[in-house]
Amino acid sequence: MDNRRVIGSWLSGPRAALEEAGADFGYRGEQLGLPEQGPNSIARPGRRLGALAVDWGLCVLIAYSLITHGYSPATSNWALVVFAALSALTVGTVGFTPGKRLFGLRVLDLRTGTVNPLRALLRTFLLCLAVPALIWDRDGRGLHDRLAKTVEVRI
Repeated sequence: MDNRRVIGSWLSGPRAALEEAGADFGYRGEQLGLPEQGPNSIARPGRRLGALAVDWGLCVLIAYSLITHGYSPATSNWALVVFAALSALTVGTVGFTPGKRLFGLRVLDLRTGTVNPLRALLRTFLLCLAVPALIWDRDGRGLHDRLAKTVEVRI
């Protein structure tokens, strides 16, 4: 019976095992003072990935039709440039990209509520590197959000 518990904790992950042992992690965003659910709660990974897919698709379409005039090996490179420009400009001004708006998400500065254009530029640069966005903290924020002192929330 004890072996099953050990295997079960391995399958469910270290967080579940620690919670079973009595550790209280709280909900995502609690340490940041955000609500557990509803508006201004931490955006879930599914919505974030959906918004990213919409934004990337839009940027590929722009690169394909306006810049390279058809498919070429450079299309994906141009799509990344268009994505960086779209993300930095829209997040730095209105707080969301077209994909984020479609999925009901917004990027906020933790202190002021609005994202400074320089922070949006830093966040976009780190997002384009991809690796910082794949490293998440306990609250579900990517390393790119932590370093830019931003958070992606539901509208």
